[in-house]
Amino acid sequence: MKKLPLGIQTFENLRRDGYLYVDKTDYVFRLTHGDGKCFFLSRPRRFGKSLLLTTLKAYFEGKKELFDGLAISTMEQDWKQHPVLHLDLNTGDYSSAEGLWAMFQRHIEQWEKTYGIVPSQTGLPERLVNIINSLCNVVVLVDEYDKPLLQAIENAELQDQFRLILKSMYSVLKTCDAHIRFALLTGVSRFSHVSIFSDLNNLQDISLSDNYAAICGITDEELRNAFAEHIEAMALKENSSCEQVLAEAKKMYDGYHFTASMVDIYNPFSLLNAFAQQRFDSYWYQSGTPTFLIKMLETSQVDLPDLSEGNVETDSLGDTDSVGDNWVALFFQTGYLTIKGYDKVFNTYRLGFPNREVEMGFMQSLVPHYAQRDRSKTSNYIITSVKALQAGDADAFLRQMQAFLAAVPYELVRPSENYYQTVVYLLCRMLGFYTQAEYHTSRGRIDMMLQHGGYTYIFEFKIDGSADGAIAQINDRDYPLPFAADGTKLYKIGVNFNTEKRNIDDWSICED
Repeated sequence: MKKLPLGIQTFENLRRDGYLYVDKTDYVFRLTHGDGKCFFLSRPRRFGKSLLLTTLKAYFEGKKELFDGLAISTMEQDWKQHPVLHLDLNTGDYSSAEGLWAMFQRHIEQWEKTYGIVPSQTGLPERLVNIINSLCNVVVLVDEYDKPLLQAIENAELQDQFRLILKSMYSVLKTCDAHIRFALLTGVSRFSHVSIFSDLNNLQDISLSDNYAAICGITDEELRNAFAEHIEAMALKENSSCEQVLAEAKKMYDGYHFTASMVDIYNPFSLLNAFAQQRFDSYWYQSGTPTFLIKMLETSQVDLPDLSEGNVETDSLGDTDSVGDNWVALFFQTGYLTIKGYDKVFNTYRLGFPNREVEMGFMQSLVPHYAQRDRSKTSNYIITSVKALQAGDADAFLRQMQAFLAAVPYELVRPSENYYQTVVYLLCRMLGFYTQAEYHTSRGRIDMMLQHGGYTYIFEFKIDGSADGAIAQINDRDYPLPFAADGTKLYKIGVNFNTEKRNIDDWSICED
């Protein structure tokens, strides 16, 4: 078996040291021989952007031997060498504006030394202009252009300083356009207020392009071909079949859709770790908890169901703002939401969690914000609740919810139906059941609908009312009607929350 490139993001190292490489060089050829020459690509963290840039770097440096046996070796006839300016913002001290300037200065000094260019006695943007104009036919590759902005996302003043610095440096790409052979900027988010996208009218955004949907990440075909031996090894360890391993991998790590074409993309970081450890786990999610996104949810007052079940206009997935006005774009671009459907008539996308890894991880991260409970303490409630609903025992499930809410500190409890509904919804999604809040019918909206293992549960929530009143509303509005022919056993559940007790104080269960 070929070695798995864990923590290795340099194309040259992968090829020289015999690591597994999923061939993306046909995209390199297409990108470098098509229309335009300056591009931008947004993809979530740890999705292969750095590997793509180092592949382009090796290609433009004319290292033909590294591409032997790959797709581009039969496509490219003229291996020309070009000077390459590779700017990597992954590492750096971005606690101050001085730290960002220092990072640019280190790169510029290195380029001047490498190419024998006498430094001009001017500022850093002017020195960069001097480098590009002196070399001609320059290739510019920028890795994680937005890293300083993401690190300072909660510091508006520092973000303003970073925006001015980045604008002054990136605008050089427009100034020196005549001397640039190719340029690619990658990052997680497209921040509109950086202004590089308005200044650089020659910069093409390929993030939502069908032609480059799979330029990063792993497709199903690539998984089956490149990882065949690792799939077999994992199946042998688990005493299962290769198809069972693939099915679990699909559930855990597949489901990313970056364009309306809905090409399925697996998370490469999680796949590599899963095959290396021969165990499925939340590797990508655990590598970086999105605390700033969770805080954004709180400040934006976004309802949790809206996060994973909403429809957005196409333009909403483009630019985002430093202060989080467009939370939909930020959640999509960072990989916590993905495209689940596209409506051509209304030009809207339906968003949702891409896979089990992201959904479970995000829900577990939200629990402390609603209930101040760590993961280990929540696990017992989840396990018991799963068993109850799998057995059709709604009464036992509600007792578990009551016990869970009883342990929530009183200062976290908000006296609203929405708060209680969100907590129950959150836990049900963590159970792995098909759950929808505010389920629309012809007669109204069901507060929550849950389906699993041949059972359908319809919940109606009341606050300082009565469980019987909730059941009456379910009956009066014929909420069970849409599920009459699906063959599941249906339970109608009325739940009343008491604001004084800060808990469920009454429920009623009726079999339909």
